[in-house]
Amino acid sequence: MMINMQGQKSNVPILKVVGMNKTFISTKAVVNVDLEIFRGEIRGLIGENGSGKSTLASIMAGALKPDSGKMYINGNEYSPHSVIDVRRKGVSIIFQEIGTISTLTVAENIFLGKENTVSRLGMVSKKKMVTASRKILEEIGASHINPAASINEVTFEDRKLVEVAMVMYDKPDLLILDEITTALTQKGREQIYKIIENMKKSGKSVLFISHDLPEIQRVCDNTTVLRDGQVVKTLCKEEININNMRKLMVGRDLVGHYYRTDYEPTYEDEVVLKVEDVSFESVLNGVSLELHKGELLGIGGLTECGIHELCKVMFGVIKPDSGSVTVLPQNKVIKSGSDAVKCKIGYIPKNRESEGIMPTASIKDNIVLVSLDKLIKKRFFITRGSENNLAKEQAKSLQIKMFSINQLCIYLSGGNKQKVAVSKWLANDSQILIMDCPTRGIDVGVKAAIYNLMEDLKKAGKSIIMVSEELPELLGMSDRIIILKNGKISGNFSRSADLSESIVIKKMI
Repeated sequence: MMINMQGQKSNVPILKVVGMNKTFISTKAVVNVDLEIFRGEIRGLIGENGSGKSTLASIMAGALKPDSGKMYINGNEYSPHSVIDVRRKGVSIIFQEIGTISTLTVAENIFLGKENTVSRLGMVSKKKMVTASRKILEEIGASHINPAASINEVTFEDRKLVEVAMVMYDKPDLLILDEITTALTQKGREQIYKIIENMKKSGKSVLFISHDLPEIQRVCDNTTVLRDGQVVKTLCKEEININNMRKLMVGRDLVGHYYRTDYEPTYEDEVVLKVEDVSFESVLNGVSLELHKGELLGIGGLTECGIHELCKVMFGVIKPDSGSVTVLPQNKVIKSGSDAVKCKIGYIPKNRESEGIMPTASIKDNIVLVSLDKLIKKRFFITRGSENNLAKEQAKSLQIKMFSINQLCIYLSGGNKQKVAVSKWLANDSQILIMDCPTRGIDVGVKAAIYNLMEDLKKAGKSIIMVSEELPELLGMSDRIIILKNGKISGNFSRSADLSESIVIKKMI
């Protein structure tokens, strides 16, 4: 039972789920789930990748139809036909991946599907739309975003804030946030926390899905844990701690942390990649660095400091205004993505959904995509058997949770999508891996698997560039750390037990 803002007891949940089930072919995503969310409650929802969190949230928000089960809003049963149908009943959702339309402006995205609210004499008033958009952006703390600008001109983080504006204009009673903070810097996260707190104060509710367990501990009143599609337990505020959540998520105790336990940098003298005096627009300014064989080089910095653009330059998908990227010992200058692939460089981008994988293609097609030359047999044929064998080998090696290599990637969890993004480069025997935020939006179990894989690759003599916005990750995994500030290298640190977050962050700000 929760207390509403007037101090009156309310035993009618704002949203109630009873006996909910959803199966995708042979995968049971949601199994007999019961859940109640009350007014004024911030409810956490956690679980490993593939535990059913996003599927359950999508059912609640009308994006998926359940196989069986019932839902109630304020005590009234409802069977949503679409996300728009649910919004009219006061429930809105923001998904982890980008949910804006590239061909529209910021304002047009915000009012998509509700253009009638800014119409005049039956015609949509662009002026009225921009004015109303500016007001809602100001309300959520995003007044720096120009509502008249094309959404393509907006940063990845600000596009997510535009999505927040889209749903907050509807003034929802229940807001479902599905892993959205993984795309945000600390400043962006604080904006979301403020919105959540305001929802709570006004007697409304939030279902908050996140892999960031300290964040769950900070934000949530109660937290429900899913494992294999089933509710394991709902923790009340005093029970929400890191150890409890980890144990319930994976079904066993997780001792210690997942980072490297040694404090000595371990790599060879041989240089395999050289970046020399690279500049790009106003984002990168004279960046030079070297990557050694068997090295895990961490690169960090604040948002818009140039770290993500540097990844694209090193892989050849962005052409620098000046400077060069050279692979050694071939002494090959990288001028395109195809050059990088031929030189056995792999790139796992930050935005895996639109850049790292083909969501509507199969796991097999994604894995073999960059290895087709390797699979060509006599007379330029590629056999189905060779593709299947390579895909199965990689899927097994990375323990991708699936029912078949022919499963479409769009139906995988975030962590399993990331495994597919990594496996396609391992299938091509890439010797250099550029990993941009490799653990963004994945759970503790998959994080541990990615870190273990990095260590195995290092031991095999492969080299890794890991760009990360998380200082513990940089400190925990890197042989060396390079910090960028305003497009320039501001700090260079070697792995050491004495190296702390406070030392590194001074070079960021």
